[in-house]
Amino acid sequence: MASTAETIEQPREEDASAVVVRFAGDSGDGMQLTGGQFTLSTALEGNDLATFPDFPAEIRAPQGTLFGVSAFQINFGSRTIRTAGDAPDVLVAMNPAALKTNLPDLVPGGMVIADSGAFTDRNLSKAGYEENPLEDGSLEGYQLLSIDMSAMTLEAVKPFGLGNKEALRSKNMWTLGLALWMFDRKRAPIHDWLKTKFAKKPEIAEANIAALDAGHAYGETAELGYAFQPRKVAAAPAEPGLYRTVTGAEAISMGLVAGAQLAGLPMFFGGYPITPASAILHHLSRWKQFGVTTFQAEDEIAAIGAAIGASYAGSLGVTSSSGPGIALKGEAMGLALVTELPLVIVNSQRGGPSTGLPTKTEQSDLYQAVYGRNGDAPMPVIAVRSPSDAFDCAIEACRLAVQFMTPVMLLTDGYIANAAEPWKVPDLGGYSPFPVAFHETAPGEGEKFNPYARDDKLARPWVKPGTPGLMHRIGGIEKSSSTGNIDYSAQNHQEMTRLRSEKVLGVADHIPEQDIALGDASDTLAVVGWGSTYGPIHQAVNRMRAKGRSVAQLHVRHVWPLPKNLGDLLRGFDKVIVPEMNNGQFKTVLRDQYLVDAKPLNKVSGQPFRIGEIEAAIEEALDG
Repeated sequence: MASTAETIEQPREEDASAVVVRFAGDSGDGMQLTGGQFTLSTALEGNDLATFPDFPAEIRAPQGTLFGVSAFQINFGSRTIRTAGDAPDVLVAMNPAALKTNLPDLVPGGMVIADSGAFTDRNLSKAGYEENPLEDGSLEGYQLLSIDMSAMTLEAVKPFGLGNKEALRSKNMWTLGLALWMFDRKRAPIHDWLKTKFAKKPEIAEANIAALDAGHAYGETAELGYAFQPRKVAAAPAEPGLYRTVTGAEAISMGLVAGAQLAGLPMFFGGYPITPASAILHHLSRWKQFGVTTFQAEDEIAAIGAAIGASYAGSLGVTSSSGPGIALKGEAMGLALVTELPLVIVNSQRGGPSTGLPTKTEQSDLYQAVYGRNGDAPMPVIAVRSPSDAFDCAIEACRLAVQFMTPVMLLTDGYIANAAEPWKVPDLGGYSPFPVAFHETAPGEGEKFNPYARDDKLARPWVKPGTPGLMHRIGGIEKSSSTGNIDYSAQNHQEMTRLRSEKVLGVADHIPEQDIALGDASDTLAVVGWGSTYGPIHQAVNRMRAKGRSVAQLHVRHVWPLPKNLGDLLRGFDKVIVPEMNNGQFKTVLRDQYLVDAKPLNKVSGQPFRIGEIEAAIEEALDG
């Protein structure tokens, strides 16, 4: 038999407005590509969506093992979608390890689609199974569709004369074809994509198209039963406009380019490859036509050093990394701060410390961003809350950097960087330019230029090297506040430290006041978040308010300095909880600044929060 289909006696009532699907297999099975193309087809259908790519932490874990499982989850529907979903409704498992790793997350009565051809004795043993779960009855609580996808793929691509190993690489397309049939998606856009991707190898393109069509045809002809019939998820309501799917890395890259354009500056990006930050370098390298220069340095220190040099020369310097690379850049960040040059530093956070969990997500670099440099070295810190929010946050980082002549750290994380969601392409005519005015007026006769003279924002003048009459010296050693000459006397260092601190704190006068994202200032409990916790917090608070619970959501974009009204807002609530993917870092900042009794809700598993976890914490805080 090529397949078996089992349906539990009373199938779970489906939520027609949203479905969560997870594709899981070995890291060589092409699950990220499968998920990405399913996302494309879903976006073209007009559904709202959110995705969560989940990679193995090792470059190439042993094939078929639990550590080598790669997964891609998508939540799509006809209503607003803010997270990738707590638990999948459908799990596509390409091997035993994928099933064992992901089955505990599947909703009760959910659907399992498994490649029975991969459930060999060897693969079962690698995954720790003593018996075949497709045959021993252990999946009776789920709707099971067991198909020998491997054999069917080989049959579909046989006319193209591929070797067995190369032919099996098309198995993910067979799986995608079945998924497209199951959710009534069009194949034509995937056909076009395959022809473009393999334009130089047309036989590979045709083999993959044949596998895709075979998977789709299987769904049409196999008479799988009621539970496995196509389900139509209607398009989500949306404002008129031009939309595209965007990942956090793409949105940050475009936002940086837009920020440089709004400042009227060329942009120089110095980077070094590191997961999950490398995608920003890849994207920016394609946009030379917008005055972007990209430089892949030999190490992290060289990357930020080159970016600082570019800012000194009159460009907008940008660098990017993840936690370990940010640590290496620490001394140079202090150099940018003491020389008071604009610099944007993007930190795509991942699990730490050290190498840690390089492909998993965390928010554990907050202390590093706010405090993590030698000496008193404050800098503005901005946190991105979602892939689409990354565009505006990147522009804001550029604005603060050039207007206050300071390095700015932009915090994102692995979840935001890799996840995708629909994004309404904005009209850049609605953004206010913040053009840079370089200082070009030479001092009068008998006067000397002071590179540390300050304007009303306490920002020093920005002078391009070689400007006539404005020769000056800046550098890492302390300079005189009145002349710019070297001066490490006690009194001068005290004054310069105060001025640099006041300049950064003064950013609070030029950012929006904190709003309440959901709820009212009169509510009993505030759930305060930052970064990628926005989606699950918003959904949890929304659900609890629907139950009549007195709870509000505050989500902070400007992590340092904090919005001026935040303290008053927090003191208006009886209780405050702070969900974050670390051991309580932002909670500590809030307690330190406002003496509020904020309670932590911590998660450091490398996975984003589930809505249910935050709902449970809200109930405990209100009822405890």
